[in-house]
Amino acid sequence: MRQKQSFHASDHLLLVGVLMGFLCVGHGSIKIQAVPRNVSAMYVLGDSSVDCGDNTLFYSRLHRNLSLLPCIGNGSLLPHLLVWNLRIDSDASFNNFVLESAGKMGLPNALPFYNQNGSVADLVRGVNFGSAQATIMNPGSQGYQSLNQQLRQVSETVELLQLQLSPREVLHFVRSSVFYLSFGKDDYINFFLSNSSNVTPKQSSQEIAHILVTEMVNAVRSLHDLKIRKFICQGILPLGCTPRAVWKKFDLAEGEDDGAGCWEKINEMVLEYNVMLEEEIMELNAEMRDAHIVFCDVYQGIREILAKPESYGFEEVKSACCGLGLYGATVGCLSEGMACDKRESHVWWDQFNPTKAVNALLADSGWSGLPFPGLCRPFPIQELLYPSPSNLA
Repeated sequence: MRQKQSFHASDHLLLVGVLMGFLCVGHGSIKIQAVPRNVSAMYVLGDSSVDCGDNTLFYSRLHRNLSLLPCIGNGSLLPHLLVWNLRIDSDASFNNFVLESAGKMGLPNALPFYNQNGSVADLVRGVNFGSAQATIMNPGSQGYQSLNQQLRQVSETVELLQLQLSPREVLHFVRSSVFYLSFGKDDYINFFLSNSSNVTPKQSSQEIAHILVTEMVNAVRSLHDLKIRKFICQGILPLGCTPRAVWKKFDLAEGEDDGAGCWEKINEMVLEYNVMLEEEIMELNAEMRDAHIVFCDVYQGIREILAKPESYGFEEVKSACCGLGLYGATVGCLSEGMACDKRESHVWWDQFNPTKAVNALLADSGWSGLPFPGLCRPFPIQELLYPSPSNLA
């Protein structure tokens, strides 16, 4: 029988708490708030909304949506803007702790699945199972990590923890960790926006939404069976407003721009999915009384930004910061050198993904409810981590 390691999940929390207690920068120090003790780690599942391509095997050869860089570094993505970006150098001395940016949860970034070594020290930091261009529906032989593949990796991770920690420690750790799910974007890109896609939908948009939402509900149930109790489910952004969709709408209209910008037919399809997913999440919350599931409506937040860009510091709402051709959408982001100079003034980074500036606003709103009230429902994310009797009874 394998001997259990003496490392405890609580030791991980204590270590991170100490690290967050103070930080050496040059000759000075910065006092940082302590880690909340009712959240152990964040685990992330999803597509390019949670992964920049670093966690996708052979991404540079398989990327079908033309962008080699759907984002720059995982610190620019919404789920990672909710945690501390803490870099610990290899000698683990206090002179080598570097806080890269301040987040909300007081946790280190989750390690990409293919960058962790399966040790308990890596696993309890949190793991990012996300894979750029991952889909809810199985992708067959295309080489991308589907929702089901990522669920299997979660199950394997829990099994590894069970081999190295006591049953009581594993149960406490898993129940107090947050699982972030963000899928669906690439399914809709494949169905309606990808020129290279071989998928021809035979169902109506409502039937497609029903199929995808059913799979997401099954995923939450599977995770719940693993004793996971804290969930954040992200909806799909307004794909009809992305540079690629705006360009394709213009192209199909043979160069006639009606000035409206967004391709609302695509947005209506995305809304069908978002509304259906939120309704199912409400039912799951009522059914699973021991679980707490938050739905984050990034569609709402980005539409608000697009409606009043100047109010939030944005100047360009149609064109990608990194890309070539009309709206920066005919050729995707192939290198960081292609990127615009004023990234913070753009809503869109590449053909389908928002900039870090947009994600930062979404993270703030998802956490506290400001500047976009009700972005995450039934309550802001901070109340998932700091529960009150009224919302977590």
